[in-house]
Amino acid sequence: MLYNYKTIYGYGCKEIEIKRSRFIGHAKPVQNEDEAIEFINSIKSAHKDATHNVYAYILGERDEIQRYSDDGEPSGTAGVPVLNVIKNEGLKNTAVVVTRYFGGILLGAGGLIRAYVKSAKLGLEAATIVEKILFKSVHITVDYTLFGTVQNDLIKNNYLIKDIEYADKVTLTVYVQYDKKDDFIEHIVNLTNAKSFIEDGSDVYLYKKGDKYLE
Repeated sequence: MLYNYKTIYGYGCKEIEIKRSRFIGHAKPVQNEDEAIEFINSIKSAHKDATHNVYAYILGERDEIQRYSDDGEPSGTAGVPVLNVIKNEGLKNTAVVVTRYFGGILLGAGGLIRAYVKSAKLGLEAATIVEKILFKSVHITVDYTLFGTVQNDLIKNNYLIKDIEYADKVTLTVYVQYDKKDDFIEHIVNLTNAKSFIEDGSDVYLYKKGDKYLE
C-alpha cells in the first residue's frame, strides 16, 4: 500500500488550436483498468466525429500497467509522447485522452509530438495535479480540563482537526498521516499523562495541493 503518491484530483479538460487542428486534452484519475477503459470509451463516444482519440494511462503502485494508443497517428508521434508526459510528471493511476480534429495542415512528426505533449500537459493541469496521502482518523476523548492543552498542541503542530464533539467529555477527531499514527498516539498519551481515551477511526485519502488539503 502506498502512503502517498502524485496523481490528479478529478476530471480536467483543455482545448487548444494548432495550425487549424483542434486538440482537446482530457485527464482523469482511475483506480483500475476497467475505469481507464470506460473513461477512454466515453471520450471516444463524445468525440466520435474526431480524427483521432489518442490515449495513454498508467496504473499500479509500481506503474506496472502502462498502455497507449496512437489511434491512427504515425507510430511514436502520439500515444508514447502522451504516456511520457504522465511518467515525467511522476503521476500514478492516471489516464489521458487527447482528441484531435484535423484542420487540413500537416504538422510533421515533430509537430505532432509537440502538439500531443502540450495537449496532455494542459489536460493534466486542468485536472489539478496533487499529492494523494493516506491518513488515519484518530478519536481522542479527554476531560474538559485537558481539552485546551490537547487542542492547542494539535494546532501548534499543524494536525488536521476534522471534528470536535462536546458531551460529558470532549472528543476530537484528528487526521494523522497513516505512517505516523503510532508516534502521534504516543505523543498524545504523554501529553495527557495517559488520561485520554484514543480510538482508531477509518482510513481516508486526502489530496494536497500546495499547503492545502482536499478530501
